[in-house]
Amino acid sequence: MIGVNTIQAGQGNVNRAVQAVVATLGVIFGLGGMGHGFFEALQGNTPTGGLVIDAIGEAHRMWLHGNEPAFTLIPNFLLSGVAAMVVGLAVMIWSAGFLHKKHASVVFLSLFILLFLVGGGIGQVIFFTIGWLMCMRIRKPLRWWKKVLPTGMRTFISKLWRPFLIASSLCILYALQIAIFGYVPGVSDPDIISMVMVSVLGAGLLFLILAFISGCAHDADKGVAVNE
Repeated sequence: MIGVNTIQAGQGNVNRAVQAVVATLGVIFGLGGMGHGFFEALQGNTPTGGLVIDAIGEAHRMWLHGNEPAFTLIPNFLLSGVAAMVVGLAVMIWSAGFLHKKHASVVFLSLFILLFLVGGGIGQVIFFTIGWLMCMRIRKPLRWWKKVLPTGMRTFISKLWRPFLIASSLCILYALQIAIFGYVPGVSDPDIISMVMVSVLGAGLLFLILAFISGCAHDADKGVAVNE
């Protein structure tokens, strides 16, 4: 989790809890994109044979469904893998250090679209789309949340954004681990493993949305952002 205290001081006029939620999401899925790129590069200087590929080839696959599908415009596994790792790193750097910038949401979305197009993974699309929508609220006033959330409820949930974000991060990271290694304690059936992976990832998405809502409540109470 990228905490509020790790965000650079002196940014001014940003909703810092919301920024921390988006930053954490960006770092995790930037890392996930780099993982896709790493396994693509392992397949060497060979043609992809199409736009939709398996990031993990048969030689490095660790369980039946551990192929990590991806989309790429680059018709070469090595080049696509290198590009995905470079763009994934750029996503992580931008998310961790530059979301306070005025046009951060545009760059955030552009980097993730580029990551998708060079083999960074398909499953992340729903997450970076939601992350982009969240990113657009980093520098915006949150008066609407004061209107829809009663004071008592807002005060209560504003304290929960960190626990929700930690829960979301752990769920998403565990799901990414399952996708690659297929490790679920006590389970060997690949179909059940897939169900566990999807369920855990869904829980991560739910906690992410809850973290964003409670982060908005926190920042609305702080009254951090102002109109640009």
